[in-house]
Amino acid sequence: MDHEPETGFGRELDDGTKVFTNVTNEGPVFVYVKDGRIVRVEPLKLSPEDPESWTIEARGRRFSPPRKALVPSYVLAERARVYSPKRVLYPMKRVDFDPNKKDRKAENRGKSEYERITWDEALDILEQEITRMHKTYGPGAIGTTSSSHHSWGVIGYRLSSYFRFIDILGVTYADHNPDSWEGALWGSVHMYGFNWGVGVPEQNDLLTDALQNTDMIVLWSADPETTLGTYAGYETNPWRQWLKELGVKFVIIDPFYNYTAVNFADKWIAPKPGTDTALAAAIAYVWIKEGTYDKWFVENRTVGFDKFSDYIMGKEDGTPKTPEWAEKITGVPAREIRALAREWARKRTMLGYGSRPGMGSAGRSAYGHEWARYMVALQAMQGVGKPGVNWWSTSAGSPNTHNVPEDSNPYGFFFPGYGDGGISGDTTNTGAARILPRGFVRIPVSDRVNQPGGQHVLRLLLPEAIMNPPVEWRGKGFNTISIESQFKKYKYPEDGYSEIRMFWRYGAAYIGTMTDTNRWVRMYRSPKLEFVVNQNPWFEGEAKFADLVLPACTSFERWDIGEFSNISGQSVESVQFVNHRIIALQMKAIEPLGESRADYDIFAMVAKRLGFYEKYTEGGMTLLDWVRRFYEKSDLSKYISWEEFKRRGYFVVPVKKRPITPALRWFYEGRRRDTVGAGPAGGGVMGMPDGTGLGTQSGKIEFEANSLKRFDPNDPERPPVPHYIPAWEGPDTPHAKKYPLQLMSPHARYSFHTQYDAKDTWIDEIPEHRRRGPDGYLYRVIRVNPVDAGPRGIKDGDLVKVYNDRGTVICIAEVTERIRPGTVHCYQASAAYDPMGEPGESPDRGGVINLLTPHRFLSKNADGMAPSSAMVEVERWEGS
Repeated sequence: MDHEPETGFGRELDDGTKVFTNVTNEGPVFVYVKDGRIVRVEPLKLSPEDPESWTIEARGRRFSPPRKALVPSYVLAERARVYSPKRVLYPMKRVDFDPNKKDRKAENRGKSEYERITWDEALDILEQEITRMHKTYGPGAIGTTSSSHHSWGVIGYRLSSYFRFIDILGVTYADHNPDSWEGALWGSVHMYGFNWGVGVPEQNDLLTDALQNTDMIVLWSADPETTLGTYAGYETNPWRQWLKELGVKFVIIDPFYNYTAVNFADKWIAPKPGTDTALAAAIAYVWIKEGTYDKWFVENRTVGFDKFSDYIMGKEDGTPKTPEWAEKITGVPAREIRALAREWARKRTMLGYGSRPGMGSAGRSAYGHEWARYMVALQAMQGVGKPGVNWWSTSAGSPNTHNVPEDSNPYGFFFPGYGDGGISGDTTNTGAARILPRGFVRIPVSDRVNQPGGQHVLRLLLPEAIMNPPVEWRGKGFNTISIESQFKKYKYPEDGYSEIRMFWRYGAAYIGTMTDTNRWVRMYRSPKLEFVVNQNPWFEGEAKFADLVLPACTSFERWDIGEFSNISGQSVESVQFVNHRIIALQMKAIEPLGESRADYDIFAMVAKRLGFYEKYTEGGMTLLDWVRRFYEKSDLSKYISWEEFKRRGYFVVPVKKRPITPALRWFYEGRRRDTVGAGPAGGGVMGMPDGTGLGTQSGKIEFEANSLKRFDPNDPERPPVPHYIPAWEGPDTPHAKKYPLQLMSPHARYSFHTQYDAKDTWIDEIPEHRRRGPDGYLYRVIRVNPVDAGPRGIKDGDLVKVYNDRGTVICIAEVTERIRPGTVHCYQASAAYDPMGEPGESPDRGGVINLLTPHRFLSKNADGMAPSSAMVEVERWEGS
């Protein structure tokens, strides 16, 4: 499939080194290759011939970004990741798996060795098992899902080649939950709409607004120096430096003194995890009591404030939500709460709740939707949309857009992002409807087996679905179609459908990103799963539970094309996360190592065996053929020739002057929406026919949510007016008697989910990520306050066991005052599940802290994950 004769890609240096381009999950890079091996990877640097960068004038200063892609540290380890000793280089079969025997010895998954087989043997097994599933059980017997994120590229991303394959094949897909912003999905949308952005509000031109107008920034459960605005690398780091130079005050609210706090905090406030809603309610109390909220805005741009005020002031339940009340719950002194509330009301303040608005650990706690709703309420009380006041986490809103909107081009220059579905044509699960009319994909909808209404399952319930069906849940995936879509109830198995008997796991490890993940271990070892396939470049995480392992290559060993940070789909404004719109040809820098293959080519080989090769490949299209089509059908071909694009490898979209249109200024001023982004009716109309309102029933911010009143006005766990509700697992629950420490497990600083962890690169030796124990093993770091470490006899550098009823994980202790007493901190997303005995029953030394997190949902009608609500104990580890 991948033997293109076309030449002329990249440039050659005097010593014979070839320089290629690529795009990683966190930015574009130059790839240096000599004698067929990658010798260096470095950030892409702009040349003088590239368009000028934007400039913002603010408070007598001029600000322009650096002329290069600001990629994070782990991207600079790409070369080591490609040549990792953990690469899967050949098809492999579990030694005691015999596809011709009924007894598959499922109980040995996770313990058995593997043997190398040929591709023909692997394809024989796949063809046999897929055919058997369809003929024996019928539609639905093949279950599949992918990792939370995937290698970058419009063609190779999981929503593209993979979705195209499974849509034609016919499977039971495990819908992804938004594991970074559960609170916003299940809470914020009921107050301000933005369901199409999964609860994340528009961010247009907020960098300019902040530099010119903002006095203070409150980052609440937000660490943009760590989580990088999703795909934007370190592009926004200079922005915070500029704000600091202008004298903007930073307040960080987080139980952990995070990396943004280390660099920028003027004030650190550390509430107990899970109590953030009480802190927010007390701030609202001060504003109402002292009359320091924006009364005009509340009266004219919101509804239901009287009911909200009744709760805050205690008229509803007899308990005023005073700072003194909140102090007893949060551990934050009442004087600090009152001081913050007064300064917030006095200054033009941005609120960043999560590292993009809506994405924060507090929203992944028990009742995290209530915290997210309070974040909407607080800014509504201060007149969101007026100069300097908005929801903004310092990680979006750059002025890098090209001219003004033209037709369906929200930024005047069209290039699809991964959210548009690439080559899948899947209009149900992606934004493919945006690109189908342009001829990017020609697959007829009638060729797709996975039509709307077919069987699917919620990824969070996959173990229960396989081991102990039936299961029920609310909402399908991200629920972006409407606010009400999250109320719809689903079941598995669907009437007339088979239960899952085969599971095809695709992409990076996710046993380190889901909850209570010993459930996945038990699932993989269940005899109800007759066949398990793992397709991934590295032997990690779940790979050891597969019967058949397929060697996928990395994005440096195949062709693709992509734009830095461009999600598109439901997030067309995602290009505002970066300083320059850079579209790069993702060149095949080296041949695939061993017998690894591009995912697209693997699916094409299987499709040929199953009889739909022509349909899958559109008549034999190669990866480079697809890349050429995306070049030609996008606006890229209007600006740069194919030959020039091949040589340079990238294109920078020019910036032209246009009016600055800060997010929600139109709403504050009562005008028709003039910002760009996704939304109803193509983004031109929000909740009101004339485009002046939000995507709620009233078109206003709803302190009392009409959608929740319609659904269940008496739901005590998500009432129409947001409440503080004590966590179902926390320091004041029965769990704390046995497990007294509260575990924080936010997204990792030195990996993108599991994709850069445990690949035997130098990233694993960064002391804040992993540390070498006395036995030479690289353990994940858990941070313990001296107040908690002392009585337990724990010293810095000790191995400790972290445990509860769900499992045990061996970590290495960092004794530090950066975490508040009673709380421990360990980043999630370990790629190395490494049990020291029987899988699922013995301690794990790989650092999969997610083994300990609860799989209970946010609340009874909000089916999102809540890993931040976990109680554990920590002891010195004396084992071996």
